[in-house]
Amino acid sequence: MTSTTVETPHGPARAELHCAPEGRAALLLGHGAGGGIAAPDLVAAARAAVEVGVHVALVEQPYRVAGRRAPAPARQLDAAWLAVAEDLATRWFAEVPLLFGGRSSGARVACRTAAEGQAVAVLCLAFPVHPPGRPDRTRTPELAAVDVPVLVVQGERDPFGRPEPAHRREVVLLPGDHNLKADLENLQRAVGEWLDRILRPLD
Repeated sequence: MTSTTVETPHGPARAELHCAPEGRAALLLGHGAGGGIAAPDLVAAARAAVEVGVHVALVEQPYRVAGRRAPAPARQLDAAWLAVAEDLATRWFAEVPLLFGGRSSGARVACRTAAEGQAVAVLCLAFPVHPPGRPDRTRTPELAAVDVPVLVVQGERDPFGRPEPAHRREVVLLPGDHNLKADLENLQRAVGEWLDRILRPLD
């Protein structure tokens, strides 16, 4: 594991790199709004990716690096994420496809930036379809705007809602709620199998 700092328009971000022996792609994973990169579902997804030959960067947003818990506005999160993606693609992951992903807020960032960042696929862990108890405030358009393969891994009892499968969007439901800690073994299996399958045509 290697840690690197990346300057962004909104302060330094940090990336924890886990490299596969022969990387066929690189997956950037972002954390949730109030959490960090040590979230169990992010760790399980990172382990699954490395096992199928995918480099992983667990990305810590500048507000977290600065010690703040309250998340930055969406436009700042997106700008910082794209700056990290560009830096890592140049310095660490040259000539391999990039995949974006994350949990909760990090999944939203991955979806919003996928096109501009030229991601070949997006992994969403616990995508927050709407705030709890507010199904009228849907974020489904962020998912719908992604035109590359998407995997959503969601807890069956997630109070943030449940996205539906769609064209190029697979949804895997697991026991548990928004933290996805109840069945990490099957989360890891689902992520690894999906990565292996979607990357095979690119190998």
